[in-house]
Amino acid sequence: MTTQQTTSGPMDLHSDGGDKVAETPEGDVKTALARERSSFAKFRTSLALDRTTLAWIRTALTFASFGFGMVAFFRAVAMATHSEEAMRLHQAAIHMGVALIVIGMVATILAAFSHWMILRRLRRGEELSVAQWPLTITIAVFISILGLYALWSMFNP
Repeated sequence: MTTQQTTSGPMDLHSDGGDKVAETPEGDVKTALARERSSFAKFRTSLALDRTTLAWIRTALTFASFGFGMVAFFRAVAMATHSEEAMRLHQAAIHMGVALIVIGMVATILAAFSHWMILRRLRRGEELSVAQWPLTITIAVFISILGLYALWSMFNP
């Protein structure tokens, strides 16, 4: 794609399609194009950030729903059988369910905070960096600890 300057004035730049792009007061057309592309890049980044935050909200709701479902299922088992084993499973399910609900709530709060901080940096024009402990790794560590606790509680009544 080639660009050429017409003699109609300093504010016109015709590309192949005849689109006009304003020049900067210094007369540098490339600077104007770079600013326009940068604003589109920021917009695309903010849209990607929105999609990521919505995915985290969906994941957090799944955690919480699974926690509630686990508690309800084992409560029904405990009410139907009235055995000591069913009561122990129900108590373990309450602990696991509450932990899943808490992880879902923490993930939602962390996703909202992360979203807000990155948008603020983006609006200010600051450089975006990758965190040392991204949200995905943090939640994975919490889930691993929860899984280890669940294994431990199953074998140590």
